[in-house]
Amino acid sequence: MTDEATHGLEALVPEGARAERVATGASWSEGPLWLPARGVLIWSDIHGNRIMQYSPSTGETGIYRSEVEFTNGRTLDLDGSIVQCSHGRRRVERDVDGEISLIVDHFTDESGTYRFNSPNDVVVASDGSIWFTDPPYGITFPEEGHPGEREYGGCWVFRHDPATGETIPVVTDMEEPNGLAFSPDEGVLYIADTSAASVGFESGNHHIRAYDIVDGKAVNGRLFADIARGIADGFRVDEHGNIWTSSLDAIIVYAPDGSELGSIPVPEKSANVCFGGTDGTELFIAASTSIYWLPTLTRDAARH
Repeated sequence: MTDEATHGLEALVPEGARAERVATGASWSEGPLWLPARGVLIWSDIHGNRIMQYSPSTGETGIYRSEVEFTNGRTLDLDGSIVQCSHGRRRVERDVDGEISLIVDHFTDESGTYRFNSPNDVVVASDGSIWFTDPPYGITFPEEGHPGEREYGGCWVFRHDPATGETIPVVTDMEEPNGLAFSPDEGVLYIADTSAASVGFESGNHHIRAYDIVDGKAVNGRLFADIARGIADGFRVDEHGNIWTSSLDAIIVYAPDGSELGSIPVPEKSANVCFGGTDGTELFIAASTSIYWLPTLTRDAARH
């Protein structure tokens, strides 16, 4: 990393630390998730239509599941089960020890009932509500799902309440919402808009927006950070409120006020990150064909 990055990140990354490749063999890596109960990392190889896994204790990389209907982002629910997005099934689903079940695949409003486009990334709040983005990539990119139509005409962010079964749109003013994460107190929701992936960097969006969360609603949307190189496909927020986001050639770290603290170069195009490891301070980076590892001095902001 550069001297500037070292200065900005000196309290977050050990001196001299670099992103190291620990696993490879995928065609397009997304949706990394650390499983504490098993001590392994799983991630989506979207174009390969499979979920990979890596064990730091053995150094082995293998296949967790195949023919998975193009799963993408995932997170842990409050009970430790996996909540994941399926491009192919156009839904959010649950994985319990390899057994897959439906969480939600549609929403209803006064004008009708509509299937989602292709849920992409997901977070679970401390009250158990499930928040997820719904861009079109699984129905527009053949290698990421199956051809299909946008039934409700847009690309929104939704909140699903498992207790009531209610699913409502909470953000409707973005072109192609992608990665998302809460601030440590869950008072702010950060969401990436990556429409540049569809229409090109000059015409499309490649930024992160921030929304205040009030009574389960996302309000006061504003620009948080513009990604000058590539797109913020996915990101995580650490315990201090800093955002660790993917970009074309690095992981960029932003302070809660939107100032850039620095960046960590990654040899491949990065897509998403997660914190994990035995003490939760290790950053795993899903980047093109590989997984990269970086030691840090912080942890994920998530409460579960």
